[in-house]
Amino acid sequence: MTTLTVNGESRSIKASPDTPLLYVLRDELGLNAAKYGCGLGQCGACTVIVDGKAIFSCITPVLVLGGRAITTLEGLGSQATPGPLQQAFIAEQAAQCGYCIPGMMMRAQALLNRDPNATDESIRAELQPHLCRCGTHMRILRAVRRAADELKKKSAEVRAGR
Repeated sequence: MTTLTVNGESRSIKASPDTPLLYVLRDELGLNAAKYGCGLGQCGACTVIVDGKAIFSCITPVLVLGGRAITTLEGLGSQATPGPLQQAFIAEQAAQCGYCIPGMMMRAQALLNRDPNATDESIRAELQPHLCRCGTHMRILRAVRRAADELKKKSAEVRAGR
């Protein structure tokens, strides 16, 4: 038995230590946002956040994840109460087929967590590893900027005591 911290919750898993995190998330924990794309860490569909950094879950064995904080798209919000980045993607209609979007959102969230003032250039650079053919790239960029603005606004409200 291995214990992982996923979306702030301690979860016991039965998978062998060399099992890729993606399979554990989907098959054992029922967290299906991260997608299997290439299985080689080249497309980005499986991206999740581990200790604040975007990683490819299809090539990361659970062996290296003990004691580390794992965040999936499900950890950003729910269908009833989506998080700021999820709300922004909805508002900008940034998904077409949606297959790559969870991974892009996780990489964008990792960027905004470390740099809420991300520029268009840094957003593009951060999302560069993702393969996407849907044609909503400008909407995705607008959604990430919108989420950054919302996060900065909420941060300012907290600092102001509202």
